[in-house]
This record gives sequence, structure tokens and C-alpha cells, in this order.
Amino acid sequence: MPLYEYRCKQCGHVTTFLEKPRTRKPHPCEKCGSAKTERLLSAFAAHGGEGSSSGGDSCPTGTCPLG
Repeated sequence: MPLYEYRCKQCGHVTTFLEKPRTRKPHPCEKCGSAKTERLLSAFAAHGGEGSSSGGDSCPTGTCPLG
């Protein structure tokens, strides 16, 4: 199941929920309790396998602790 982010229209707090793609279940704000939330457009990241162009488990900049 994908992760979706919701922003509270009242206080601006952003919360992430794990839910089915076509779910339109209302999510109250965890911070202020307001029912006025909106789903945000979110980017996603995919980790490449051994054949990825990034060279496997290393970071392109050489600054990540993965190498």
C-alpha cells in the first residue's frame, strides 16, 4: 500500500498515512484535531537493484554512509 500525505488546512501540520490507493477516508489532523485536511501530491523514490545506473548501494556524490 502506498503512503499518502495530508496537510491540515487549519494549522498546516502534515501527516502521512498508509492506505489503499482509492481510499477517500477522512483523516483528522493529529495536531489540532481539525477535519479539514487535504491530500498532497507526493513524489516517490524507488531503490534500484544491482543493475541500476547508480552503481548499486553507493551514493553518486560519495557523501552517503552506504558505501
